[in-house]
Amino acid sequence: MSPRAHGQIRQSQVITTYGPGALIDLPDHAAIVGGLDTWPSPANLTEVVDSRLTGFLRIITGVQAPKMYAPPPEPSEPWASGHGIGAWRFPEWFVVQETNPSSDVGTEPSSQRRQTRSRRLVHLRTLERGRYEGLSVVPTRFVRACPRGHVDDLDWDGFVHGRDKRCGRQLWLDEQGTTGDLADLVVRCECGKSRRLYEATDIGTRPLGGCRGTRPWLGRNTAEDCNQPSRLLIRTASNAYFPQVVGILSLPDRGTAVERAVNELWDRLQIVTDLVTLGVVKMYPDVNEALSAFADTEVLRAIEQRRSGTGSDRSIKEAEIEAILSAPEGFGDDVPVDPDFHARRLPETVWRNPDSAISGGVESVFQLHRLREVLALIGFTRFEAAVRDIHGEYETDVERADLAIEPEWFPAIENRGEGVFAHLRPSAVNAWMRRAPVQERINELVDGHKAWRRSRRKEPGGFPGGPYILLHTLAHLLIQSMAMRCGYPASSIRERVYVGSGNYGILLYTGSPDAEGTLGGLVQQARHFEQHLAHALDMGRLCSNDPICAQHTAHQGFEERWLHGAACHGCTLIAETSCEMRNDYLDRALVVPVLGREDAAFFPTR
Repeated sequence: MSPRAHGQIRQSQVITTYGPGALIDLPDHAAIVGGLDTWPSPANLTEVVDSRLTGFLRIITGVQAPKMYAPPPEPSEPWASGHGIGAWRFPEWFVVQETNPSSDVGTEPSSQRRQTRSRRLVHLRTLERGRYEGLSVVPTRFVRACPRGHVDDLDWDGFVHGRDKRCGRQLWLDEQGTTGDLADLVVRCECGKSRRLYEATDIGTRPLGGCRGTRPWLGRNTAEDCNQPSRLLIRTASNAYFPQVVGILSLPDRGTAVERAVNELWDRLQIVTDLVTLGVVKMYPDVNEALSAFADTEVLRAIEQRRSGTGSDRSIKEAEIEAILSAPEGFGDDVPVDPDFHARRLPETVWRNPDSAISGGVESVFQLHRLREVLALIGFTRFEAAVRDIHGEYETDVERADLAIEPEWFPAIENRGEGVFAHLRPSAVNAWMRRAPVQERINELVDGHKAWRRSRRKEPGGFPGGPYILLHTLAHLLIQSMAMRCGYPASSIRERVYVGSGNYGILLYTGSPDAEGTLGGLVQQARHFEQHLAHALDMGRLCSNDPICAQHTAHQGFEERWLHGAACHGCTLIAETSCEMRNDYLDRALVVPVLGREDAAFFPTR
């Protein structure tokens, strides 16, 4: 927003924190960020182009020809106006900062009485009439909302007197004590009626009534039908806004290229049924030259897809890992051809110690010298974040709040950076999965996942699997290790976990909106991968909260940490900006031997 709009936010924050519908405190006002209809015309915005992501947006949003545009930048001239993002004043109820608000109440002796601060509740319309001119007012910190994103002012009068009763006399907010806890807040009317605010948290009795479907970020008269009960929401709380962001790495789509090559050579390749016959056909010089950029397994898969007529139905992550694994071997100062993607597979002699067995389960390590990440905001929820699966896709039953009345485009940003990719040996992962102690441990995690789904009244399903939890936990441990040497804090390093199509890998990367990207400190850590792996495993063996952490059982315990095995803030949890799964689905016991569970680890004891 421009200075004349009374506040400023960074472009990246529009996607991740303060997008349309977010509740925000400006220097002089409380507001809700306006929908895309309040933004500048797309003709005045910079388009972000990525054909794979726009195709994915078309599937999950239903918009037939979606486009992506970057949020407007900060104008270079301080006097410029009309180029920012709109915001609506919200909430419209305020509390008056009384000049003499405190009094002693109660029948106890004066030394035991609790100090009560009483402040009048007033509506914006009253302020506009000038009734409280000269007195300072602040927006109330309480609103009502629902998980579908709808948000509205509290019906203070109806809360005190009943839904169908109105008094019209002055309302007061009495604060007993200094904690600000809901149990110490009383809404009182001068007629004598009063009610404690903590009663508004009992959703079962619907003390705040049903949700009216109001969408103030889209303007007035934009309400929609809603059957949810209204819930009390503190507008500055962390659960007031959960953006739904879809991200993709702009990597060469190997599947599209190999399919095109196979189609062009189909007259000769249609007889291919296995690797042997493929080798025979590649004896033709023109065929060999056309397929030289692809692995034989890629070509054979494309031939089978062409023969069956199924085509490519890979997810975003499957296309990404295929592109990374197809990078040629090499290192040094070779000049990148693609400014958005440049990767090389390191020779084993560079990163592996032949005398060490610790990295036996690692197939290969890649340096991603250049990568481009595109993030698009498609909607948001409140109270609970929408759950994504291991492919980064949202569940089909998620009801997200729209960013515009009729969205035709979505805000997006692009980051350029670097990364390290580690590919685990598929045969080692499959052998590890067949071990009985591993299956026993995974079944415990499955029970925790089922308990979590029941607590949220969701249908069974959606468990990511043991290999995902193994890779996810390993990624967290490696992030903490690499952050000590790469020059970037752990909160700046992010993860992407790849499980599918028989491949298992983790990408640790960092990015910046700057066109030049990052400085190379992270990508160089690939040369020291085995050292980082050893350090990560050492950190994972013992937690400062052991034995409690190591012996935690996902489906048991009063703390209800159903999605955690041996994992806590003392060992594996990292900044949520770095994690693709909100710090869920973690278990050190699947990675390294821990106290009381030494037989389920993928990596051996040194």
